[in-house]
Amino acid sequence: MKFRVDRDRLAESVAWAARSLPARPSVPVLAGLLIEADSGGLQLSGFDYETSARASLAAEVADEGRALVSGRLLADICRSLPAHQVEMSLEGQRVTLVCGSSRFTLQTMPVEDYPALPAMPDVSGTVPADSFTGAVSQAVAAAGRDDMLPLLTGVRVEISGEQIIMMATDRFRASLVELTWSPARPDAEGVALVPARVLADTARAVAAGTDLDVALAPLGSGDGLIGFQGSVDDGSRRTTTRLLDGEFPRVQQLFASEPTSTAWVETAPFVEALRRVALVAERNTAVRLSFEADRVVLEAGSGDEAQATEALPAHLRGEPLLIGFNPTYLLDGLGVLSAPWCHLAFTQPTRPVSMAGCAEDQGEPNLAFRYLLMPLRTHG
Repeated sequence: MKFRVDRDRLAESVAWAARSLPARPSVPVLAGLLIEADSGGLQLSGFDYETSARASLAAEVADEGRALVSGRLLADICRSLPAHQVEMSLEGQRVTLVCGSSRFTLQTMPVEDYPALPAMPDVSGTVPADSFTGAVSQAVAAAGRDDMLPLLTGVRVEISGEQIIMMATDRFRASLVELTWSPARPDAEGVALVPARVLADTARAVAAGTDLDVALAPLGSGDGLIGFQGSVDDGSRRTTTRLLDGEFPRVQQLFASEPTSTAWVETAPFVEALRRVALVAERNTAVRLSFEADRVVLEAGSGDEAQATEALPAHLRGEPLLIGFNPTYLLDGLGVLSAPWCHLAFTQPTRPVSMAGCAEDQGEPNLAFRYLLMPLRTHG
């Protein structure tokens, strides 16, 4: 095996393919990154028996071949290389990497022991990469991060004809995103609980302005697998992952409550004021929001501790109210709203609040993305 490749493309592809390699693999070869060079270019693959990642990129291949090396070490090396072409070659049990005056020699692992990557299911349809990236960033904002509750670290993806619905929750907040796509069949149906981390990594990898193939194994097939494939400059990225198993909470019905009050706040000033006021909020305490007819007052801190207060213009329809939120969770939702105005729909001070984006003050909310947030007690 011997090839020459662009340094930046190699570093980016290696980092992506090695991103999910286990730190403490159950089998030593799973810490490896599989390098395959042939007439079609270069393929870099990682697999941990749950998620597979394969990056394809252009390269000048002099000798075809395969090698398995430490993925994390190769990623660290590629990230630090000087701005020159990279030459890699397999010599016996070692891979030599030369870039400018830098030279590295890596011990290989037994490539014959590396497991075969799962095959992609048949393509279920395509979605514009830009739409997918935006929808995923909104959906994963509410996904759980606690691996002790693996079910809540996933995003429920529901496919029905030309519509995809993504839902996530960590019990304290929830997200619901709707987008359109081009299914391979007009009667396409499917449900998948996809690890949020895999969705986010996939969304970051695909190139803007391209289409992403989505491949979901048919319901009842027993495969429990979803795959994504998209284009990048001079190559492609492909990933598959095992689906999470379990009964996901009924997130969609949480958004069905009729509001008793609604408010509009300009998003950017709201975010800036919230960040300032939250500086004095102690851990696990609320930032308090007092909504009046034409303004909202943000407060944090109490008693002998540091305190902060700030007022912003707002429009309220309904009775004035006081409500408190975890500032981090509120900022997470506002950060992916992608709209100049924030629309908040209230039922009761102790019930979840639904947020959506608006194009203008007191306009109709865009329900393609909604973010539900549980309030906190407002002592002090």
